[in-house]
Amino acid sequence: MDEKHIMEMLKDYKSGKLEEEEVISKLKKLPYEDIDYAKIDNHRSLRRGYGEVVYCAGKTPEQTANIFQRMLCGRGRVLGTRADIKTYEEVKAKAHDAVYHKDARAITVIREDIDKNKGLILIATGGTSDIPVAEEAAITAEFMGNTVERLYDVGVAGIHRLLMNTDKLYSASVIIAVAGMEGALASVIGGLADCPVIAVPTSVGYGANFGGLSALLTMLNSCSSGIGVVNIDNGFGAGCLAAMINRDRK
Repeated sequence: MDEKHIMEMLKDYKSGKLEEEEVISKLKKLPYEDIDYAKIDNHRSLRRGYGEVVYCAGKTPEQTANIFQRMLCGRGRVLGTRADIKTYEEVKAKAHDAVYHKDARAITVIREDIDKNKGLILIATGGTSDIPVAEEAAITAEFMGNTVERLYDVGVAGIHRLLMNTDKLYSASVIIAVAGMEGALASVIGGLADCPVIAVPTSVGYGANFGGLSALLTMLNSCSSGIGVVNIDNGFGAGCLAAMINRDRK
């Protein structure tokens, strides 16, 4: 239950729409609701500016669906990451307006609008194989109220593809660079752009890529300044960080 819903509840109590017992029952669930296998953080939006996000991997579809259902009792927007189609079907059975974003492996339920942040978040990938991680970042940033533009398959193997789109680099407030293999894309973008760059190494690559470790080390050792690096395949973390940077843009 976020600040908006708390205020609405108090307003309903003052107008007589809610009885005192109902208010007490709702307040008992603050600041979190314990449903045995999960403790739903109802106050995260008050602390962080955005609500708790459901990490679906490792949970049963039934657990995820129940968590969505409980979270939707106190807020109008819920995001779930790393969800498969079976999990989505369970969620949709309880929330008919749930949407599955296949490439991002994400579920969104959006029942209320939020204010849009100023500025543009640009998401660039080295190759087409990096798109699932990039889409996780994109859906996350969009869910948090940001305008997102995609620039896919502009890696250093054909660097002219990136250089022909420098106008997009210059128009962005934050750039997320998603790349596997040797992970050089972030360094190149960092040398061209005048905004923060969030580098996301992916596990795309041949054997010596070591599941994304080579891209991670390249990004951490970049000689371009203004680059921050998140963990391997962590599109959600990149999208969230970009949204926080863009939120504070004047």
